[in-house]
Amino acid sequence: MIIINDEHVTLDTPSGPMRTHIVRPAAPGRYPGIIFYSEIFQITAPIRRTAAMLAGHGYIVAMPEIYHEYESAGTVLGYDQTGSDRGNLLKTTKEVAAYDADARVVLDHLKSRADCTGKLGALGICIGGHLAFRAGMNPDVIGSACFYATDIHRGGLGKGMSDDSLQRAEEIKGELLMIWGRQDPHIPTEGRMKVLARLNELGTRLSWHKVNGAHAFMRDEGLRYDPELAYSLYGLIFDFFHRKLSEGDLPAAVAGAGETRH
Repeated sequence: MIIINDEHVTLDTPSGPMRTHIVRPAAPGRYPGIIFYSEIFQITAPIRRTAAMLAGHGYIVAMPEIYHEYESAGTVLGYDQTGSDRGNLLKTTKEVAAYDADARVVLDHLKSRADCTGKLGALGICIGGHLAFRAGMNPDVIGSACFYATDIHRGGLGKGMSDDSLQRAEEIKGELLMIWGRQDPHIPTEGRMKVLARLNELGTRLSWHKVNGAHAFMRDEGLRYDPELAYSLYGLIFDFFHRKLSEGDLPAAVAGAGETRH
């Protein structure tokens, strides 16, 4: 059994102070770090529960408040029309460069921690999936897991709704795990295929999964939650990050070392 601790840190970004929630194993030691991006509603109870599960598998999980420029520290938007309207408004009010700068600040914080191995990954849901995709453009991010990442296919993130995520996808040097709901109206089939075609064109190291689920099927609140899908897909996440990040303090063995040759 792994007991977890949580804390808050305030990180300085080019666009102002950013409250960041940290969840990590309580046991002393050094662990890989994961930047975990929320939905448009910021750090809700379902997001915190997901972070706790991830931390319980041996990771330091850092959750930035993505709208820190516009909302007071600790603000959580409701899972209702008012919260949705506010979150979607801010999504296209904030500059893409500010999202990217925030990512770099959180990654640097994780790397600077005495309890972090320096191995870094990214995870995100909804807008967070898109932000995790962009976080993967940082060369020290080894793996990014993106759940139903919105707006990549249409370049709709940030002020002006003209992001360059597909154009810059060649900068992703780590591995991607991308998971989509086939019944998600926000990312239609042609949108998913546009993203896949671009990543195939680039030869991106990639795992691609489509499941029968609506948007937000991972969120354990609301009518669209699919517990069976969530259970199986959390397994994919844990396996992915364990494979990519959990080398600990020991160097990886050289491929073929000690192999008997014939």
